Amino acid sequence: MARSTATPVPARPPRPRDVLELLKPITWFPPIWAFMCGVVSSGEAWGPRVPFILLGIMLTGPLVCGTSQAINDWFDRHVDAINEPGRPIPSGRIGGQWGLWIAIAGSALSLAVAALAGPWVFGATSLALAAAWAYSAPPFRAKMSGLWGPALVAISYEGLTWFTGASVMAGGLPPVPVLVVLLLYSAGAHGIMTLNDFKAVEGDRAMGIRSLPVVAGVDRAVRIACWTMAVPQVAVIALLLSMGHIGGGVIVAALLAGQVALMPRLIHDPVGQAPWYNATGTTMSVLGMLAAALGLGGVLPL
Repeated sequence: MARSTATPVPARPPRPRDVLELLKPITWFPPIWAFMCGVVSSGEAWGPRVPFILLGIMLTGPLVCGTSQAINDWFDRHVDAINEPGRPIPSGRIGGQWGLWIAIAGSALSLAVAALAGPWVFGATSLALAAAWAYSAPPFRAKMSGLWGPALVAISYEGLTWFTGASVMAGGLPPVPVLVVLLLYSAGAHGIMTLNDFKAVEGDRAMGIRSLPVVAGVDRAVRIACWTMAVPQVAVIALLLSMGHIGGGVIVAALLAGQVALMPRLIHDPVGQAPWYNATGTTMSVLGMLAAALGLGGVLPL
């Protein structure tokens, strides 16, 4: 039988709507929120910096966050072919090497845009992209770890985006109190990221993913997550009050009290109640971020 000498047909360019689905616009909101917290926390006037604010929104949302989604889906394509075959890459709607090219092009474009906003923003963007590749790509594949995976996501989604917003407004390195608060909220976000692991404990255990619920057990992991979310916010409150930002400190304290009041229900059934807590307690934490930023920026009356 004669061997076929036909050249394989290259995958056609993906449709824009499939690329948009790959970039997952719904995931852009958290980093954009953190970016705007950075803008507010700077205390600088918005008017002269509006072009840079718009640049930062595009950078933290569609570019860096969207690129991180493309990176993750490319390196998860074999798993998604089993669990979620309808996604753009495993379904063939983004075929061949296009998923990888999109991830590389998004990384390059993100760095080019970040360079326009100054060296500090460029540095933060470089770290965020490095975290995105380390999270999903071998040999690091940090998403397999319940410690390093959530840490990389937390520092990228909360800390580096907040830093970017504050740096865009300051035109350089943000003040020390802003840096301390963004690091504290990044630490607390580790607990928020752990909540997402409770829904996939059995699957993670079967796939060898060492998430915190798999390694520590569900009951212990949910308590660790609650402490991780709460303790950094206590430190934020103490810092705000010590600096005389009474209004911000009181609002963050009230929102933290609400989170703590909801935690017993989460602890009782973390697998079933994690989505509910994300919609309630996590929302309070995110609102607390804004209150802290308003306090630092001198926007609140007290």
